[in-house]
Amino acid sequence: MKTRCFTLRAVAALAAALALAAWAAPLLAQADYPNRPIRLITPAAPGGTTDILARLFGARLTDVFKQQVVVDNRASASGVIAGELTANAVPDGYTLLLAYHQHTVNAALNPNLPYHPVNDFTPITQLTAAGLLLLVNPSSPPKNLKEFVEWTRNYKGPLNFGSAGLGSGGHLAGELYNLMAGVKAQHIPYKGTGPAMIDLLAGQYHYNFAGMAGAVIQMRAGKLRGLAVTAPKRLAALPDVPAMAEVLPGFEIVGWYGVIGPAKLPKPIVTRLHDEIVKILRQKDVTDRILADGAEPIGNTPEAFRQYMLADVAKWAKLVKESGAKLN
Repeated sequence: MKTRCFTLRAVAALAAALALAAWAAPLLAQADYPNRPIRLITPAAPGGTTDILARLFGARLTDVFKQQVVVDNRASASGVIAGELTANAVPDGYTLLLAYHQHTVNAALNPNLPYHPVNDFTPITQLTAAGLLLLVNPSSPPKNLKEFVEWTRNYKGPLNFGSAGLGSGGHLAGELYNLMAGVKAQHIPYKGTGPAMIDLLAGQYHYNFAGMAGAVIQMRAGKLRGLAVTAPKRLAALPDVPAMAEVLPGFEIVGWYGVIGPAKLPKPIVTRLHDEIVKILRQKDVTDRILADGAEPIGNTPEAFRQYMLADVAKWAKLVKESGAKLN
């Protein structure tokens, strides 16, 4: 009998030890995070704003973590492939996505999206928010925003605008302009910002609502004329450039960049990533660089970022419905 009791106790003790080990293992892994390279998926080709931010923060996080943060460019399907890879990844903090506003725009344009842009992810923090810059060729007649609105309203013949692609922020900004200004400009989608800028420089179409980073460079070089920003008010970096809302009240298109991971990412890992990313965002050289590009550094909490993304999904859905914008 004593032997049997001893055996039962030993089995119970072993079971308890195994259960404790199973419970403690993930905690130990989280405490040791990160202990191997991190994959930062980027839904853009090398050289664009998304890629530049990914490499900037990836390099700084590599220094902090003493583990390589590898930027993985997945520039296809308007970011859907990058989003699906992240949504399906193991939620252990070793696969992250540097997302941008296309991530929430996709939900409005694609009813067959293979994931929910918010619920199937863990928001970590929003990096920046920025409007777009309305650009025309220097040979274009309008010299300011008021002249531009009158010119487009009275233009004789086909009027067109270019963008970085179907469903891009520039595409939807152009559709919103059609709606609010009462014009019927035709959208010309390009495969990226670079090709769109080349054709605008060559005068192949009339105007473009372009991402700030590249657009400001072209404007300051005198190669293109910047007429307005789509942020709700003027930017400190471009005080002489009006907001679209000054002539068309209520006009606002604001894009964002942020870091997210798969759903159910453990809270200790989310906290660690959030705190380190925000510290980098607050470094003076990083802040100055973001402001110089006409953007605003954010660094909000994971929950605040989640609520922002949910509101963004609703905003884009409303705009797509009102404008009739489509992916084809």
